[in-house]
Amino acid sequence: MEKVLICTNHFYPETFRVNDIAFHLAERGYDVTVLTAIPDYPKGHYHEGYGIFKRRIEKVRGVKVIRGFIIPRGNGNTFRIIINYLSFFLSSVVIALYLGLFRKFDRVFVHETSPVMIGVPAIIVKKLQKIPMLFWVLDLWPESMQAAGGVNSKCVLRLFEKLTKWIYRCSDKILISSQGYEESICSKGDFRDKLFYFPNWADKALKSDVCYSLPLLPQGFVVMFAGNMGEAQDFDHIMQAALLLSGHKDIHFVVLGNGRREQWTQQFINTHHLEPTVHLLGRHPVESMPLFFSKADIMLISLKDISIFNLTAPAKLQAYMSAGKPILAMMNGEGPRIIAEAGCGLSVSAGDSEALAQAVLHMAAMPHDDLEQMGLRGRVYLEQHFNIEKCLSHLEQLLFSAN
Repeated sequence: MEKVLICTNHFYPETFRVNDIAFHLAERGYDVTVLTAIPDYPKGHYHEGYGIFKRRIEKVRGVKVIRGFIIPRGNGNTFRIIINYLSFFLSSVVIALYLGLFRKFDRVFVHETSPVMIGVPAIIVKKLQKIPMLFWVLDLWPESMQAAGGVNSKCVLRLFEKLTKWIYRCSDKILISSQGYEESICSKGDFRDKLFYFPNWADKALKSDVCYSLPLLPQGFVVMFAGNMGEAQDFDHIMQAALLLSGHKDIHFVVLGNGRREQWTQQFINTHHLEPTVHLLGRHPVESMPLFFSKADIMLISLKDISIFNLTAPAKLQAYMSAGKPILAMMNGEGPRIIAEAGCGLSVSAGDSEALAQAVLHMAAMPHDDLEQMGLRGRVYLEQHFNIEKCLSHLEQLLFSAN
């Protein structure tokens, strides 16, 4: 029986695609161990039932889980994020040394959300046991530090660029979640022969049929945004578009989620008296999203005009496609390319609130059947390119094929 070690910053009960991977491999008969952190995402504190002395080692659906110590991210300010990253990095390195010396594995798989240092404990095990390592890039470093974290120190950026190059060199295969990542990765070294396209897929929970009491939703044409309300999502320009459309009382922006820009967004709504047309409904369980999505007319996705974001196809795109709803994007690069290829929506340039407002009006005026066909094309594209069974089967081939 092949033994697989998965290194990841996030694992069940947090909702990340790595859960599907680990459980799929366990169901297929592989011996799977996950090295991860005490869960604290997204609320910034330990999940109920977990802690420094609680459930640090457990078995979940046949998967052995070992949780390194982590200082919770709290309110998500820069200092708390730094100590959050460092605490898990240090504890995961210690655990990796133990695993590398006293446990036996045949493969190491890395699920790399931020930060990139998750590759280090994986390399320790790889080097000690002389086994292959696959590195799934979901976030580009050090570009992410600059774009999302506002880090501009040349010394810090140079340090993390060297670290990232070393991790890429040590990887036997580099999996990329977006084809746009290829140029950035290859600019760091001769890694083209190691690259394999391995995209995200729609969360399994989005296919669940659950009973959930929805809050009262507005009547009219509903533009729905679901997910993180962070700096990257450019709520400044979303709200400017909502302000431009405030005279159209039948057009409603419905936002599901929370994040750093939630308070700013609420203040903008209050200042400009947008309460009749902009509705912040907060965070809800991922299992409830199909019910919410079914009430939307179009789904909204946005990212700022920053080079790293232009290379990214957010996982939200697959979630929206799974709902069979038309998609309106305010972003550049990979996301609009996929939307155009699928024929499942419209795109405007990142940061163009006037174009966004006009696109909303255009879609609101479209016949219902045309919007329905857009959404159906997205669902068909999802099945062709982002089907979970096909993706996991492909990963199995990559993981256990010849090095």
